[in-house]
Amino acid sequence: MAFGLIIIGDEILSGKRSDKHLPKVIELLGERGLQLAWAEIVGDDPARITATLRRTLAGPDVVFSCGGIGATPDDHTRQCAAAALGVPLELHPEGKLLVQERIRETAREAGREADLDAPDNLQRLKMAEFPAGSRLIPNPYNRIPGFTIAHHHFVPGFPVMAWPMIAWVLDNLYADQFHREARAERALLVYEQPESLLTPLMETLEARYPGIRVFSLPSVGDAQTRRHIELGVKGEPEQVAAAFDEMQAELDRVAAEYTPV
Repeated sequence: MAFGLIIIGDEILSGKRSDKHLPKVIELLGERGLQLAWAEIVGDDPARITATLRRTLAGPDVVFSCGGIGATPDDHTRQCAAAALGVPLELHPEGKLLVQERIRETAREAGREADLDAPDNLQRLKMAEFPAGSRLIPNPYNRIPGFTIAHHHFVPGFPVMAWPMIAWVLDNLYADQFHREARAERALLVYEQPESLLTPLMETLEARYPGIRVFSLPSVGDAQTRRHIELGVKGEPEQVAAAFDEMQAELDRVAAEYTPV
């Protein structure tokens, strides 16, 4: 089972805000023995959002989508998800009650009585309009729910809301996938060696050990460290151990300087 992430919002692409979802989703998955397979950032363009969702909904991956599920003119995700699936938006009965309770709560905090029929409050009900067949994702921050449809899970762009909602989805819908595959990772810092000289070793290890992947992360160096490559292996623990020993032996054979990470 593969997991993907879609981050929606012009503010990310323009640089007005820095994305925080990607590292947090990686962390949430990693805590449960899972991995993120891919991520995409999409602006507030309905046609592009719809095309992206149509493509990902046609695939097998579990996808989290962050952002664009509010009720302002630049929020398009709910409508685009419905269009991608070819279903109408519907006012979710339980979602409606949750939004109305939030309206009442906000009014009480302001010392007044809520008018549920006021134009602004009717507008807020759009936050409970989801593609037909959707299920709710509870929001512990303000109770305005997200929604799940098919294998996609839609949450707000606000981290304080999105992250516990993603954790809830993982813990309630995918707990059977947690820690199913044991994984290990080991790496070295190899100094003053070009990647081209290490590539044959990397190819040999991946061919010999199909349960691992080899990675190299070059650095040009800075005031604290010399030019180096972080060279490592990750995957099935026994194969990682064997591949790492072989990698280290080959580096010793060519007298490459390295230190463990």
